Amino acid sequence: MITKKSKYAIKALIYLAKQEKSKPVLIEEISTEEKIPKKFLEAILLELRKAGILGSKKGKGGGYYLLKPASDISMADVMRLFDGAIALVPCVAHKYYEPCEECIDEITCPIREVFRVIREQTVATLKDNTFAELLLKEKKLKRYRK
Repeated sequence: MITKKSKYAIKALIYLAKQEKSKPVLIEEISTEEKIPKKFLEAILLELRKAGILGSKKGKGGGYYLLKPASDISMADVMRLFDGAIALVPCVAHKYYEPCEECIDEITCPIREVFRVIREQTVATLKDNTFAELLLKEKKLKRYRK
């Protein structure tokens, strides 16, 4: 399951992607608009800045802003940053690979094969969903709601 930290990071990035290009946004504004606890949001935005996804400006007119275009940041980037491996079992993870203790033969394990396919499809979907794409989806969903 996605952690609250990832979910809040995604919500904050969607909010920032809606803003004027490189216009800094105060933490208080994001916190209020997206209903994210301010202290938790501060830690999340700091991690996103350290990862090179966000920039920040101090002082008057300061705040956080996207360093990259929204089309260059995917949900996969964010989820890996906060949650680590996207795989449901460690034996199919790329960067976080670990053999399963109970597995007799990893190569012929049908369970591993199912989770490998799930991982590939999940990663592809998360990579395809950039923040620019999420903004388009939101607009489309709002039109259907009316």
